[in-house]
Amino acid sequence: MNWTKQLRLKHLALLIELAESGSLSDVARHSFTTQPGLSKWLKELEDDVGAPLFERHARGLRPTALGDVMIQHARRILSEVDRASQDVNALRQGGSRILSIGTSPAAAPAFVPAAMMRFMELHPQIRLRVEEGTMNEMLAQLELGKLDLVVGRMDNYRPRPTLSSAILYSERLRVVARPGHPLAGRSDLGWDDLYNYQWIVWPDGTPIRAKLDMALTAAGRKPAPAQVESSSQIANLWLIKYSNMLSISSERVARHFSERGLVVPLDMQIEHADGAVGMCWRDEGSPDPLLRSLIDCFREQSRRMENGEE
Repeated sequence: MNWTKQLRLKHLALLIELAESGSLSDVARHSFTTQPGLSKWLKELEDDVGAPLFERHARGLRPTALGDVMIQHARRILSEVDRASQDVNALRQGGSRILSIGTSPAAAPAFVPAAMMRFMELHPQIRLRVEEGTMNEMLAQLELGKLDLVVGRMDNYRPRPTLSSAILYSERLRVVARPGHPLAGRSDLGWDDLYNYQWIVWPDGTPIRAKLDMALTAAGRKPAPAQVESSSQIANLWLIKYSNMLSISSERVARHFSERGLVVPLDMQIEHADGAVGMCWRDEGSPDPLLRSLIDCFREQSRRMENGEE
């Protein structure tokens, strides 16, 4: 018999617990079974699969490469079942389906809401949930099935076999400061001027930070004098407003907050700092028509931006 037909959801949960704890005895206790029984089940599963899923060592268990693949699929399956349960419960209670969008703070503030508004006009019965985080965090949630779509900066995105992706628009980076900053209004700025002030930088590993580091490397500069590392757009705006600290943002983000009197873009051209905002979704054999419509709304909004219809 095919071993996949013998697996149950509780078995998938056991695999995840074994990977996280590395202890047969702990998992047996938490699952109200015996260690010999759990060990026997795992050995039978490995025999059916045809290869070890865990390495046995003095400190417990460690997943093999094959085990890691199995556990990744187990996480995704359980996440999808949980999402299905939420959708069914919502519909039974007179509600509607929920689509979840992940976005990074570095994406244009008006872009994601504008695309959402268009989607809600087309599908007023569908609920949308938005979560914010770094791209790495959001993409991990997407692969687990906890998000349906991720929108953010794609500057250091590497293609993944489980995901589809598309670039929505490109833009440059700008240095921003508070209105009235000593550097505001000057037209002869260089890196020496900027390094006289403390910086707020995005966390290491984020696309916008990677672009800044690339620009500094191209200019032969050491790291910017960063007093704060933050991925919180709200915290960054507050710090900029009440200090002479500088920060980096995408051109559209800088324009958005500049129009509201919160920041001013400085007259400093940053070379080698072109970036892109795009979206990712799971590559599945039977695409969800609602998700496809949501993706189309983001594409439509990007075209509107390019045509100056923001």
